[in-house]
Amino acid sequence: MMNKLVLIIGFISLVLSCDNSKKLVTTGGQNISINKDLQAVKEIDDIITPYKENLDKTMNEVLSFSMDTYSKNDGDYNTAVGNLMADAVFELTSPLFKSRTGKNIDMVLLNHGGIRSNLPKGNITTKTAYSLMPFENSVVVTALKGSVILEMTNYLKSFKKAHPISGLELVLNADNSYRKILVGGKSVDSEKTYYVATNDYLYKGGDRMDFFKKSDTLYDLNYKIRNVLLDYFSKNDTLNPTTDRRFIKLNK
Repeated sequence: MMNKLVLIIGFISLVLSCDNSKKLVTTGGQNISINKDLQAVKEIDDIITPYKENLDKTMNEVLSFSMDTYSKNDGDYNTAVGNLMADAVFELTSPLFKSRTGKNIDMVLLNHGGIRSNLPKGNITTKTAYSLMPFENSVVVTALKGSVILEMTNYLKSFKKAHPISGLELVLNADNSYRKILVGGKSVDSEKTYYVATNDYLYKGGDRMDFFKKSDTLYDLNYKIRNVLLDYFSKNDTLNPTTDRRFIKLNK
């Protein structure tokens, strides 16, 4: 086969070199629409069908039950679905990080834009996790000084998105100044090192989270956010997340 290909290429090259006067004057093509009128090819269907049936069975496996429908647009500062995702990352990656490093995760920060669908009411399946997080982003943990955590909190109030957080408690005054910034229930020490779980996209500066670039310490847990959700759903037979007071703004 390879020798035949070489001969064909050589022949084409010879023809082109012998007559350079020929030019391409027209081209043609046909647009074939992929729709219900396109006839299936039985031989191909026979190969694909078993894989499709197995995939459908896996994707439709019921893992949990959601008490209501939850959207990332349900709140200005924190949302039920965002809280669920951040808490799931905190809960499931903390033991893993501890076992590998002997250190504790202090907080989690994900991004509002990373939530790609609602958490629907009713049965929660494998497909739900893929809809919520279709990307291949993995959990990473980075070491940040308290001074950088304070930069992070300025970002969070400036961009006015309900980015999912866990382990971090923020209270804004009516004038948009911070009344309270707590990590693990304690005021942030600007000189202390905190271990923050996030995803690899944000660590690289995604969503303009440039403060992560100030860390040169990174632990890749090799644990995709989607797999965290799958494990969390399997572990909890009923989902009833809520908005809470982890990030609020006072009226006066």
